[in-house]
Amino acid sequence: MPVTLIVALLVPGRWYAALAWPVAVLALVLADGLRGAWPAAASARLTAPGHVSVGEDFEATVDVAIAGQAPRDVQFAVRANGLVETDGEGAWLALAGGKGTARVPMRAARRGTALVDRVWLRWRGPLGLTWKQRALPLDTRIAILPDIRPVHERGAQIFQRHAIQGLMAQVDRGDGADFDALVEFRSGMDRRAIDWKHSARLLKLHVKEFRSERNNQIVFAVDAGRQMSDPVAGLSRLDRVVSAMLLTAWVALKLGDRVALHAFDSRPRIASGLISGAAAFGELQRLAARIDYSGEETNYTHALTTLAARLTRRSMIILFTEFTDLTSADFLVRAAARLVETHLLLVVVLRDDELESIVDRAPENADDVTRAVTAAALLRDRLMVLTRLRHLGAHVIEAEYDRVADRLVEGYVDLKRRNLL
Repeated sequence: MPVTLIVALLVPGRWYAALAWPVAVLALVLADGLRGAWPAAASARLTAPGHVSVGEDFEATVDVAIAGQAPRDVQFAVRANGLVETDGEGAWLALAGGKGTARVPMRAARRGTALVDRVWLRWRGPLGLTWKQRALPLDTRIAILPDIRPVHERGAQIFQRHAIQGLMAQVDRGDGADFDALVEFRSGMDRRAIDWKHSARLLKLHVKEFRSERNNQIVFAVDAGRQMSDPVAGLSRLDRVVSAMLLTAWVALKLGDRVALHAFDSRPRIASGLISGAAAFGELQRLAARIDYSGEETNYTHALTTLAARLTRRSMIILFTEFTDLTSADFLVRAAARLVETHLLLVVVLRDDELESIVDRAPENADDVTRAVTAAALLRDRLMVLTRLRHLGAHVIEAEYDRVADRLVEGYVDLKRRNLL
């Protein structure tokens, strides 16, 4: 435009000469597009791990090759479904000899099979006047499984922390309900455990030693309803509790108990049989991977009544759930009241850090005051529901999202030591 205006002002009779400028620009653009590598000469390949844990950060590798007169660098972007989050949008890759390799940071956001189905490549022409672009289809699949990293990373630490090896070999004696042995009385032993009949026969005081009961039934009831799909620190509540469940199940299998999985939302979705032995942990992991995210409301009455009907002996039921309104919480309390009559119920919920932060934050305007009052009312209702559950005889664990696994294992070991089953 400036060149055209200058020509029209200086040589008004030759105004049409100004048309040479846009024509020259179009010619340069055409020449720039014809020179260099064509889009058809570009190819790309993406390499990613076959499986990762949900919430895990990992990297995929993009290999780019451009035949012919390749540019010095190329811009690329990949597309994946909603199960993974990528940071490779519009990243630049330097080429050497027409080839280059780049790493794409990714994060497994949800369980399932992630699909990376397309990659875009584009680069500038030699004159920098044109873009050349090509979209290439991909079929890279990544299995996103429940997070069992706590089992590998903290399993041994938890065993050491709670002295579970001692629980199996030593602490069991004297703390349980199953008869283990008849031993001679020593100072410090419980006098109530003296067996007077055998003491009279042997002419020495003997006491009965007991051990903790083995082969207990532990049922993990996982609420997969709408509220459990809400994210907490970038990961859904459901994935948080599934990870804690797998760690506790591994500990229970190591201690000789039998475990089962029961997942539900508006109706039961997964109802497994009881398994035992550490070798069966892989089967439990595969069942946990099938727990799907749901948008339906949780039906506690139907799900927990169905679960109770399947159990033929007293069991420990560990219920992972979440509630925000008193209506759904009332159904939870009624269903729990029927369970605690026969079984040992342990309810696990995650603390609502968002509500607590709203209450603790200093208000700056009237809207902040309204939010704080509403959040305080919700927390008060939540505390009332948890208190009702405790009064019924249920045990309740309310933990932070990053400590729920440790708190659950502590609660399980404590209940086992107290022989409440």
